[in-house]
Amino acid sequence: MRFAIFGNTFQAKKSCYVQALFNLLKKKNAKAYVCREFYHFLTADLGLEIPVAGLFDDDNFSADMVISVGGDGTFLKAAGRVGKKDIPILGINTGRLGFLADTSPEEMEITLDEIYNNHYKVEERSVLQLLSSDRRLQSSPYALNEIAILKRDSSSMITIHTSIKGAYLTTYQADGLIIATPTGSTAYSLSVGGPVIAPQSNTIAITPVAPHSLNVRPIVIRDDWEITLEVESRSHNFLVAIDGRSESCKENNRLTIRKADYSIKVVKRFDHIFFDTLRTKMMWGADGRK
Repeated sequence: MRFAIFGNTFQAKKSCYVQALFNLLKKKNAKAYVCREFYHFLTADLGLEIPVAGLFDDDNFSADMVISVGGDGTFLKAAGRVGKKDIPILGINTGRLGFLADTSPEEMEITLDEIYNNHYKVEERSVLQLLSSDRRLQSSPYALNEIAILKRDSSSMITIHTSIKGAYLTTYQADGLIIATPTGSTAYSLSVGGPVIAPQSNTIAITPVAPHSLNVRPIVIRDDWEITLEVESRSHNFLVAIDGRSESCKENNRLTIRKADYSIKVVKRFDHIFFDTLRTKMMWGADGRK
């Protein structure tokens, strides 16, 4: 098999996991193609000897499967590079929480055995697309987690006129608004009071950030409904964050958010069940008094 490998370039103390991964791939006679930035981090910065079949930059690669070594942030970057290539992604979690990258380093060997025995599942995760007249936003308009509209300065709120399928919903006065996929419902959206959504529910969550009115609450809609936003700001600009990649935008830009025409394929072990992961990661039912 051919694997394209991405990795976190800030976790030197966890390099033993990376070395173990490449040793396992070598035993499988796999061809490992590595992101050039990650390769230089491993060899030049950490002094590791990594056997590779080749290096690649940006999205100039082809593979049977992508492996992301790091946390969910690394996984998101890998997903951005994969884009419409239709290549499944396996996330090895060397980060903290890990909803997307939920395979632990201790599970690498058994997971690779299952992959080679074709004993694994692939979950399709929906992606959001942002449409705007701003060329900077159109250079990378896709989000696996969320698209967030945020105030740029620290003093005043922004006003966000929101319509769904062309019908007016409401005007949010808040620090921002998060449009999240089910995958992104356990990320930024959750931290500001958004709902947890099961991955295959075909929905989108709209969650305000610090709304001025206490009556405003998150809403969940169908993911084939188009969302239109018009933003007003006292500073006449605001931020648009697409999976954490932020760009400044002027208030006369109309933003349209819709479901993209492709999905991201996530490799999961059969015994990795979303509700088990949710219960474990969120510590639901845990008694803090013990």
